[in-house]
Amino acid sequence: MSLLKSNNHRNFVVYKPYGYLSQFISNASKQRNKKFLGELYDFPEGVMSIGRLDEKSEGLLLLTTDGKISDYVNSQKVEKEYYAQVDGLISDKAIIDLSNGVYVGLEGKNYKTKPCDVFKLESSPELPKRSKKIRDERHGPTSWISITLKEGKFRQVRKMTSVVGFPTLRLVRVRVGGIALNVLQPGDVVEMENFILDF
Repeated sequence: MSLLKSNNHRNFVVYKPYGYLSQFISNASKQRNKKFLGELYDFPEGVMSIGRLDEKSEGLLLLTTDGKISDYVNSQKVEKEYYAQVDGLISDKAIIDLSNGVYVGLEGKNYKTKPCDVFKLESSPELPKRSKKIRDERHGPTSWISITLKEGKFRQVRKMTSVVGFPTLRLVRVRVGGIALNVLQPGDVVEMENFILDF
């Protein structure tokens, strides 16, 4: 296990809520009614999000003022685990296809995702209720999977599950390296002296 020390820098673990952007402020008129991380806490100047979660995704987000740590996490050396609730009862074939890598659209080109760890969760994970309700169960069954990546392309998990025929309804990042969501609730911010990022 490696401990990434961040001397004279500040580090934060955040449960990004649904509906927030992984940014702090914006002057763009089209984002006037959006919610930003800066509304959750008085973060120091120079803080940056390590990777991002799109507006409709939620869960673990690491923030730091240390660019070296940010570069390390984004260098495909650190695992990121997600729980995805998908539309339908996902098949064994779809799990295998996701594990082996699938082709997704990326910047106008076909990109094959790298092999990753995927398995079906036997029961729904214990997560806080989302602020916006998932579609009604009368529209059909859903299932949950765990997917662990070391890469992080734009909307990658959503694209992957859609390609195999099981669109993502809810996406929660639950772990980055050795840091887990644990008992954090949406909107929680915890400052940490150091990040444990590898096992």
